[in-house]
Amino acid sequence: MQDDTPHKPYKSPAGGWGAAAATAKVLIEQSVVRKGSRALLEMNQPGGFKCPSCAFPDPAHRKKLEFCENGVKALAHEATRHRITRDFFAQHSVSELSAQSDYWLEMQGRLTEPMRYDKASDHYVPVSWDDAFALIARHLNALDDPNRAEFYTSGRTPNEAAFLFSIFVREFGTNNFPDCANMCHEPTSRGLPASIGIGKGTVVMEDFDHTKAIFIFGQNTGTNSPRMMANLVEARKRGVPVVAVNPLPERALMRFADPQNPAHMATFQATDIATEFVHVKVGGDLALLKGIMRALFEADAAGEAVLDHDFITAHTHGIEALRDDILAQDWAKIVAASGIAEDQIRALARIYAASEASMFCYGMGLTQHQNSAELLQQLANLLLLRGNFGKRGAGIVPIRGHSNVQGDRTVGIDEKPTETYLDRVEQVFGFSPPRAHGHNVLECLYAMESGEARVFIGMGGNFIRAVPDTPRAEAAMRGMDLTVGIATKLNRGHLVHGSDALILPVVPRSEIIRTVKGEQFVTIEDAMCNVTASRGPLEPAAPDLLPEVEIVCRMAMATLPDSKLPWAEFIEDYDLIRDRIADVYPGLFKDFRSRIRAPEGFHLDVPPRRREWNTETGRANFLVFAGLDTDEPVAEEGMLRLATLRSHDQFNTTIYSHNDRYRGVRGDRMVLFMNAEDMAERGIAKGASVAVETISADNRSRRVAGLSAIAYPLPRGSVAGYFPELNPLMPFEHHDRMTGTPAAKSIPVRVAAAVRP
Repeated sequence: MQDDTPHKPYKSPAGGWGAAAATAKVLIEQSVVRKGSRALLEMNQPGGFKCPSCAFPDPAHRKKLEFCENGVKALAHEATRHRITRDFFAQHSVSELSAQSDYWLEMQGRLTEPMRYDKASDHYVPVSWDDAFALIARHLNALDDPNRAEFYTSGRTPNEAAFLFSIFVREFGTNNFPDCANMCHEPTSRGLPASIGIGKGTVVMEDFDHTKAIFIFGQNTGTNSPRMMANLVEARKRGVPVVAVNPLPERALMRFADPQNPAHMATFQATDIATEFVHVKVGGDLALLKGIMRALFEADAAGEAVLDHDFITAHTHGIEALRDDILAQDWAKIVAASGIAEDQIRALARIYAASEASMFCYGMGLTQHQNSAELLQQLANLLLLRGNFGKRGAGIVPIRGHSNVQGDRTVGIDEKPTETYLDRVEQVFGFSPPRAHGHNVLECLYAMESGEARVFIGMGGNFIRAVPDTPRAEAAMRGMDLTVGIATKLNRGHLVHGSDALILPVVPRSEIIRTVKGEQFVTIEDAMCNVTASRGPLEPAAPDLLPEVEIVCRMAMATLPDSKLPWAEFIEDYDLIRDRIADVYPGLFKDFRSRIRAPEGFHLDVPPRRREWNTETGRANFLVFAGLDTDEPVAEEGMLRLATLRSHDQFNTTIYSHNDRYRGVRGDRMVLFMNAEDMAERGIAKGASVAVETISADNRSRRVAGLSAIAYPLPRGSVAGYFPELNPLMPFEHHDRMTGTPAAKSIPVRVAAAVRP
């Protein structure tokens, strides 16, 4: 008899035969077994194309097969044989499509031609590319202020298109660049420069081979960056301790079987990954870090050699103020705030102190709180105490999500550009770019809601499903005059639109880009600052698709007819774009055209690797953040902290299925993971229907009902559920104070069993 239980704990290792089966299934499901298998041989290989999924780097010594399960899913869904044609839109009104699930929309396949929304019929209808660009130009040029337009960028946009997008928009007259980075690693970009002089990671892949300890904070490696698992397996073989800090015991960080290791597969072997699992409360990371630092300062005061005083003296500033703050913290309060016993915190300090070179890896579990930028500065403090910058096997490792989210920022997608950058743009292109800062995602939402913003152009992504306060955001988007979605697949953002709306289909990086000058390639920057070329091997899904570069250039040509920039030449020859990138960034991208042709690409300069600090003090700075709370305390009895997360069959807002293999969930995304004692205290039975309501002070009701309660090993006071389904619970106003990043990992909520009618 088939077991239809929606939740059944997953007891096998992550990876292994489960990953192999999932890989085969998705290739069959999308009808691309032969085509997809051939393309996989070129994914992440020199001369091939870069995985459209996560931003984890390629290893120095690649295997013949250098991909993971989720990379296969991303490729299969991009290479799918399913197509959305004009007949599909003729059969389905926007109202009808809006009633379908995100998963259903994803499964309809690739977009094949540009479409325009027809209000009279409530259908999308075909439009020529020329007419589409003319419509965009008409709306943009009708604005009484360029700052009334918003230009969003997804992390899948390659460097060449992102760079030209930034130049076009600045020549148009605004710095409004809401970007997907604003919703994930903006605290990295804005918080770390004050500490170490750069808002990026400081390690390269080879550091994994030399590290003596790996700490992973708030990052579900097996789902969000699965290729990193190979590095963790190799580290464990060498006896390197791996410390996993997370509110959920994610399966891949407990035990993993490499699906590309024949010995593992043939003998059902697996590797225990985490040597220490730290079951931190949601929002408890700051207290944990301060607890580790307190243990180190106490040991140092007792005469133990646990701090690198030579490094601290030569390279840092502010150690005394940090010591005063840390030693003022009470152990009992540290334990209460973190949920971790003092003995375990002291044990973590000993692991760290015993390591000659430590790497701190982290994900959005740290970046999506109300004080995330300051939290990351405390992470940097802990690394600085033992000199873990500028030596092999050591450093800070932000694990970015989207495959070029870091590169887009590097080449100009930045709502707060520096004066140096703007001066270079003026020198290279001959126009005066705007100097006032523009909008990030949060400011974009407020501008749309107030009616200040009238045009929204999205370079990829699914903006409306990624942002917080879903009903509020949708109402704001529907008030726009024009919305443009540049995409490969149909998504919710195309159905929540302005009075006029366009869907513009693109050639993605897995497909061949042809121009009159021959085949072109694009470039991406991975999470460790390595820039590599990407050449698609597949034929475009339809004849009427355009590459992103051409779409940007033709928008510019239509909107700025008097522009002196050679937009038509950029369409034909991507080396010309790379030459202009090198002109604007002569230090980072010198000889870009030639250096990018090296099989492994090249690394961008990261000064902390040389122990050089581009800060106001000229040193690495110990920065103090008072207290133990990562998030604003809420004085309501029974309050729980909600962390939203993705399932294993999901990439950002893209839903591949309603299953979550490693968490044991099948056929359902409307679930809430809860501590069993918290459930009992509220009279909630296993599988019961519950409602979640946000605790906020703005008198807005934010409630999601119909969630099935699942007893799960979470700390008391912590609950978790999937985004984007639970995004309606997150207010615009609940965000990181320094950057505006939504605080999706710490939403204060109340949970109750659903009231029966």
